[in-house]
Amino acid sequence: MDVPHAGHDHSHAHLAGGVLSAALIATLILVAAEFVGGYLGHSIALVSDAVHNLSDVPSILIAWTAAHWAERPADTERTFGYRRAGILAAFTNSILLLLVALALFWEVFDRFRHPVVVHEQWMIGLALFALAINGGITLGLRRGRKDLNVRALFIHNFGDALSNIGILAGALIIRWSGALWLDPALGLLIAGFVLWSTIGILQESTHILLEGRPREMRLPDVARAILEIPGVQEVHDIHIWTLGASEHALSCHVRIPDMHMEESEKILADVCARLTQTFGINHATVQFERAGLPETGYYMPEPFRSGKS
Repeated sequence: MDVPHAGHDHSHAHLAGGVLSAALIATLILVAAEFVGGYLGHSIALVSDAVHNLSDVPSILIAWTAAHWAERPADTERTFGYRRAGILAAFTNSILLLLVALALFWEVFDRFRHPVVVHEQWMIGLALFALAINGGITLGLRRGRKDLNVRALFIHNFGDALSNIGILAGALIIRWSGALWLDPALGLLIAGFVLWSTIGILQESTHILLEGRPREMRLPDVARAILEIPGVQEVHDIHIWTLGASEHALSCHVRIPDMHMEESEKILADVCARLTQTFGINHATVQFERAGLPETGYYMPEPFRSGKS
């Protein structure tokens, strides 16, 4: 028996229509300004930050497209709809950021070997300009952080804002002390932050794409919650996965005594209500079996019984 999801969260689509569109335009302007400023000011930190921000452009485009695809209804080819589009976008975005981080490391080490005089006034002016843009985008994305794809953009832009603060501080120190090594050092820190912030998103999106169990749930806890329903004698063959964003699904086999269909439907309603209220699982497929049947075949996981840990 299947109980489908009762509704859909349209906040991501609204976000895509407004904040993501504005973020794309602002990011393109910022990238152009930082490339020009980095070239004229001889600053590898500005160029690194421009490349960092440039990687936001396909990320935002992917997020915008994924947000609209996620709202498309299910069809005969994709019976769960397109809710995984955002997860796939987050995975693609993570791979892109890893490549960007490696490119930045290469450029930074080359600048350490061949230092040049930096015009810190370009760094100061563009760092303030970039901070205003990235700070605004970060605040705009804050409400959508529960969505993995939007969270990837949120973390990325928050890191951009922090790197802008670092560039500003570094430019002031270079002006006062003449320490040219600070420019490639800042570029190294930016590349390191890109790498660090990407690993978590890549791991989580890969986990979801591989049908991994939601990390905040434990199979024994879900099984015990089902076993607490009056009439349920055993539960096994439990599978829990994520459809998209924070939307979870479950399928399982439940053994109950012989009874009229009206009574079994009440048990089904109780099971689905418990899963929704306790674990936020809104899409449950429950297969009933008659209690007392011999245990045969392969179970995933092993059957959970009352009183067992």
